[in-house]
Amino acid sequence: MGRLDNKVAVITGAASGMGRATAIRFAGEGAAIVIADLNQEGGEAAVRECRENGGRAVFQKTDVADEAQVKAAIARAVSEFGRLDITYNNAGLGGALGPIENTTVENWDRTFAVLLRSVFLGIKHSVPEMRKVGGGSIISTASIAGILGAAGPLVYSVAKCGVIHLTRCAAVELGKDRIRVNCICPGGINTPLLHKHIPGGEEATRQLLQNIQPIPKVGDGDDIAGMALYLASDDSQWVTGTAMVVDGGFVARGSFLGGPSVFDVPTRWSGPSFEKD
Repeated sequence: MGRLDNKVAVITGAASGMGRATAIRFAGEGAAIVIADLNQEGGEAAVRECRENGGRAVFQKTDVADEAQVKAAIARAVSEFGRLDITYNNAGLGGALGPIENTTVENWDRTFAVLLRSVFLGIKHSVPEMRKVGGGSIISTASIAGILGAAGPLVYSVAKCGVIHLTRCAAVELGKDRIRVNCICPGGINTPLLHKHIPGGEEATRQLLQNIQPIPKVGDGDDIAGMALYLASDDSQWVTGTAMVVDGGFVARGSFLGGPSVFDVPTRWSGPSFEKD
């Protein structure tokens, strides 16, 4: 038996990186999954991998900043698989990069739409369906950048801090419905969203990240998938309102030890991992 047998999940941003690793892990544990992403090619490939891992999966093209499309992804889960038990609000991007004085209001709003408003929308439209089945688990991707003051770009970091507090507030409101709300705060994870910005790509990023935390291991999608599986499963039935740090000890150490400043980057927009900036 799998830990997610007979459960149905919607995972946003599941065409690559942490979302894709989580979808494949969930499939192997018995879940049926809606892969919700803008990246159709990657999403359809993720569906194939989920099926190869023993699960059921479909792709739903989704812009998480658009309420109608988030609602449609939730509806697809119910129409395709009959219910909704798990929503993982994972889709993200780098968003507005550069100094605050050069950040435009437009790019501030675009970043918040994808990183924070989408989480609100995912929670909002999951609640009615989860109530119908007696509860559920809502998970969101936050970041250690939402905890520390210099672990990510400024606008990104503020939005991720918002995800953490939204998680706590929603957990209190929805506890009576047995809907658990938690978030994951990854550290440096070697995913396309990160390594597309590093000269030398994935291998160069791996070398850069290798020793920035006490455990000398580069984080990868499977590290986050393991925590997501715990939060999605009945093993965490009494866990809600938490921000689970998965970072190899980065936050515990509390400093970057002289690494490059996240503020020393040019002003620009960083979109989804499958798009060129």
